[in-house]
Amino acid sequence: MAGHRYTIFETAGGFCGIAWNDAGITRFQLPTGSELSTENLLLRRIGDGQKSSPPTSVGETIALVKRYFAGERIDFSDIRLDLAGQDKVFRNIYAAARRIGWGHTSTYGTIAKELGLGPEAARDVGQAMAKNPVALIIPCHRVLAAGGKLGGFSAPGGSTSKQRMLQLEGVRLAPPEPAQQSLF
Repeated sequence: MAGHRYTIFETAGGFCGIAWNDAGITRFQLPTGSELSTENLLLRRIGDGQKSSPPTSVGETIALVKRYFAGERIDFSDIRLDLAGQDKVFRNIYAAARRIGWGHTSTYGTIAKELGLGPEAARDVGQAMAKNPVALIIPCHRVLAAGGKLGGFSAPGGSTSKQRMLQLEGVRLAPPEPAQQSLF
């Protein structure tokens, strides 16, 4: 991935990183607590990259990310990505995940079924989410395990980060409290 440019920026959720090339955004690093930590994680994934001021389109994406972590409802589905290094199955899975809107969730199995892959492909969906190069922009945090369980999350903070992002969007995973208690 040599020749990529990147920048690190601060949000209400912590420091994020974004990398791009002429074709689109290639990597996104979810927040960590420090600029250096975010930069190190991003560079491990892009290899050699040049720290740079973002072009207008990437700057607009950064502004959207900042608004997202400030709690604003944001739609990332139109952002231009470069997923050329991903195989066709993963690209299809990512396209399906991008259709999951703010405050909504799906499951690994539902996405597999939607793509006509069969129930055994739920693991493939899980692997695609774990290897998602642009987490948040492809909203892997909105993809849950069977039964609406949280499942894993490979970003900094693991499942806790996933849950916080879902809570930011108003998604409640715990069963609702009963409206009325029975006396018996």
